[in-house]
Amino acid sequence: MCGLCGFTGEVIDRDAVIQRMTDRITHRGPDSSGVYQDDSISMGFRRLSIIDIASTGDQPIYNEDKTLVLTFNGEIYNYQELRKILMEKGHRFYTNTDSEVLVHGFEEWKEDLLNRLRGMFAFAIWNTKDHSLFIARDFFGIKPMHYTQVGEHFVYGSEIKSILEFPGFEKKFNLNALNNYISFEYSVPPETFFENVFCLMPAHYLWYRDGKVETHRYWEPKFCPDEEMTEEQAVAEIEKVFEDSVAAHKISDVEVGCFLSSGVDSSYVSTYFAGQKTFTVGFDNGEKYNEISWAKNLSEKVGVEHHCKVISADEYWGNIRKVQYHMDQPLADASCIALYFVSKMASEYVKVVLSGEGADELFGGYNIYHEPDDFAAYKKLPLGLRKVLAKIAKSLPFSFKGKNFLIRGAQPIEEMFYGNCSMFTMEEKRSLLKDTIPVTRPQELTKKYYDRVKDQDDVTKMQYLDINVWLVGDILLKADRMSMANSLELRVPFLDKEVFGVASRIPRKLRVNPQNTKYAMRKAAMKHLPEATAQKKKLGFPVPTRVWLREEKYYNIVKKAFTSDTAKRFFNTDVLMRFLDDHYNGKCDNNRKIWTIFVFLVWYDIYFNNGSHEPGDMPNLQ
Repeated sequence: MCGLCGFTGEVIDRDAVIQRMTDRITHRGPDSSGVYQDDSISMGFRRLSIIDIASTGDQPIYNEDKTLVLTFNGEIYNYQELRKILMEKGHRFYTNTDSEVLVHGFEEWKEDLLNRLRGMFAFAIWNTKDHSLFIARDFFGIKPMHYTQVGEHFVYGSEIKSILEFPGFEKKFNLNALNNYISFEYSVPPETFFENVFCLMPAHYLWYRDGKVETHRYWEPKFCPDEEMTEEQAVAEIEKVFEDSVAAHKISDVEVGCFLSSGVDSSYVSTYFAGQKTFTVGFDNGEKYNEISWAKNLSEKVGVEHHCKVISADEYWGNIRKVQYHMDQPLADASCIALYFVSKMASEYVKVVLSGEGADELFGGYNIYHEPDDFAAYKKLPLGLRKVLAKIAKSLPFSFKGKNFLIRGAQPIEEMFYGNCSMFTMEEKRSLLKDTIPVTRPQELTKKYYDRVKDQDDVTKMQYLDINVWLVGDILLKADRMSMANSLELRVPFLDKEVFGVASRIPRKLRVNPQNTKYAMRKAAMKHLPEATAQKKKLGFPVPTRVWLREEKYYNIVKKAFTSDTAKRFFNTDVLMRFLDDHYNGKCDNNRKIWTIFVFLVWYDIYFNNGSHEPGDMPNLQ
């Protein structure tokens, strides 16, 4: 795994500029660095050596006549097959890396190379003849890429912090990103919290030619359920393709480990790691927040060397700033800090780990995917009656049992579901944000995705939305940033093009049904796992923020942030304090709302108030 950055055109002291940009992402590749420069471009690179770990694998990588220059972040799992085809076509290779396959493949097939690849990637190719720059990102967005234009310069980087080093870049806060963040808990791509800095979307490529940026989508995760597929066929196909994917994702010249929780996804992955290492973290706040015993028992059954760590409250809070620095943008998913700790622990033993991200989106694993079935009988009532009942329910107290059911049951899925993190109502959002900040309905953003799957059932619509928004903005963002913060490569065998090919054909009834979520996938996992693990209900990664926020020490940390000048700039602080005090006094559970705002304020302090991001430093908001 690696990091890349660059810019077009001439700038004063450009050697120092590209060095600063590259140094800013040293954590992504501490093993070596490389730079390519000509009169029209500067390209920087940091390398984490995984395949062909000798110096022959250092980047930039070139084609035979050095007219194409490549920098690449990721892994291509079918590179040996593609290398053979390209050699038969006359291409000459000088390394054994997967990187070189990209530059020769692009020379041979141009954009058509992308759909031949199996892997995770973000790469840039510079053509020295026509001065065009080609940048591409993998199918699901496992590897990141950001870009902007500064005057006549095109600037890009694996992480936004590289772009911030470019002279002339004016760092401006994007108010609309805050609007979306309050609804989604993350910055919704392609926008970022930095004005005019964009995220290249998954399965997209970009051309920069003659001062213009053009982006194109080359692949789309479309579901085409085969209603004739039986349970036995689905289970057999899942087992076969997943075994193949894990084998491909284990290709490496260094040792590969595995993250392990109590859930079915990582547990299924771990069954292919006999004799190798697994890693788990938890909290000392009861069994609900600690999966270590589950993971330890499973490790003994499948024969792996298990490593674990209990994260203390002070350790967790002491690293919030460091984590938000590495995230580049605020992310209110409390599990990202736990992911930082398990990545740190794993990096002490291995350079590569496999993890279970993506299984829920592809195979239908989130508990909220049960909602279409839960509402099925109620939705047989006339829509007009359901709307009247919803209107009455809105005036009832929050304690009224069934209030949320009546309100949501009057809505189509396109209105009801816009992601896994919908906590703030529109009324709360308007009361929370200052009048100067735009407030829009989250459904305005999700509509374009729902429009692409109008003919699909509600569960499939939810999965499609999550793959395109939630997976990119939250799950894969934290996976990349937290592993890379510790110079660790994280691979995700569920998010494989071939695995999706099988998942896309599984009937809805074999994904989500009254028996369970991820129904067929769990059945496949049961062939490798104890039934209790394979059938265990989806928990996510529970973090005891609700407990901590009722302790005076952490209450006061958040209170300082909520009453700061920065908070007053964006929020009505009386509303913030009401959320905090009501939670602290046990009147209601506002922990996720509080955490969303607190994390934003910590991040803003680091990137816009020039605050410290060192571990242990608590918020010092202006």
